[in-house]
Amino acid sequence: MKVTYYPGCSLEGTARDYAQSIEGVCRYLGIELQELSDWNCCGATAAHSLNHRASILLPGRNLVLAEGLGNDLVVPCPLCFNRLKTAEKALLEDGGEDDFGVAYEGKIRIHDLANFLARNELLDLIQQKVSRPLTNLTAVCYYGCMSSRPPKITDSSEHENPTSMDRILDRLGVQVKPWSHKTDCCGASHAVARRDIVFTLVEGLYDKAVEAGADCIVVSCQMCQANLDMFQGKIASEFGKPYYLPVLYFTELIGLAAGLAETGEWLKKHFTEPQPLFNRIGLSA
Repeated sequence: MKVTYYPGCSLEGTARDYAQSIEGVCRYLGIELQELSDWNCCGATAAHSLNHRASILLPGRNLVLAEGLGNDLVVPCPLCFNRLKTAEKALLEDGGEDDFGVAYEGKIRIHDLANFLARNELLDLIQQKVSRPLTNLTAVCYYGCMSSRPPKITDSSEHENPTSMDRILDRLGVQVKPWSHKTDCCGASHAVARRDIVFTLVEGLYDKAVEAGADCIVVSCQMCQANLDMFQGKIASEFGKPYYLPVLYFTELIGLAAGLAETGEWLKKHFTEPQPLFNRIGLSA
């Protein structure tokens, strides 16, 4: 299976561990990722609040390049996915080339990575590749607010209760807990200017994850992962609560369940060290 792949900026920087896990897992599953040649930034997170035309033209250029390759486009970053879908709607509904000078015809589909891998045929393949079920691991899946909302942009039918990662983890043997905060905001880039807001939002997520009985939080968004993982020690100290919740990419768990040797290297890049959890439940990374 061959798909066009748009990694986005952060997967070449702060989220290189996510990029490595995606590439390793897709290679193992026989999914060929053809990285979009000469791709550019999609404009997240500021372009849409500064210049509407730029916010469409930046992702629009990527859509034209992807359409020229002819394969569906897979996007791991929910922010990038949301901006690409927003551009698609604008280009197709507002007259495309006549209004923006971008010749995009909508001949390809744009997929959020988690939703792409949660399709039934790939769920079956993932389950077939499991060599050590993660039956002792208890998790909540945290989707954040960009991969499924607003539904008029994302075309999601599960915008209030997304289940793609839940279904993937279920095939890995993980005990997935239902919880109330799977689509709440983590504060995103407010971590730069208003860390107090992010700390309050993330502390609420930790509380609800603990209340649900989770050992860890599983994500598909590198921004969410950074906010929940990077500041966990500071948030625990500020709120006087002994939080220990490793924040794992769902692709890392696929690699762990499949016994991929490189999984340990991906997990070493986390601020909240997951190995004590794995030791406690009898797993090795």
